[in-house]
Amino acid sequence: MKYKYLEHTADIKFQAFGKSLEEAFSNSAYAMINIICEREVKSKIKKKIKISGIDSNAILYKFLEEIIFLLNTENFLLSKVSGITIKGNELKAELSGDDLNNYELELDVKAVTYNEMFIKKEKGEFTIQVVLDI
Repeated sequence: MKYKYLEHTADIKFQAFGKSLEEAFSNSAYAMINIICEREVKSKIKKKIKISGIDSNAILYKFLEEIIFLLNTENFLLSKVSGITIKGNELKAELSGDDLNNYELELDVKAVTYNEMFIKKEKGEFTIQVVLDI
């Protein structure tokens, strides 16, 4: 299982999983995008991103916020995360996606929150939890 949605009173909460931190970050992006658009998104446009933060939670927050920012400012709807690397306090990745105008959106994600956010490693697998403000 790549991710699952959990009950939350007013917002959307999910957990994403991965054998590596990078895979868990990618699956977090997919969980968020699946809330926004349930249709399969084509990979027509590529973007490279570079993000830094003081710790893993800050990097995760900025990573997901960057995806929302690209959606809201450049009409870029994510399809795939590839080439993701996290070294020290820096994340680099290539995002593939399509023009938002080709899709209908299910929900509007306003922001990523630090509320209940965690990243943990147990038995060789990473689990990330995120709450999204909708």
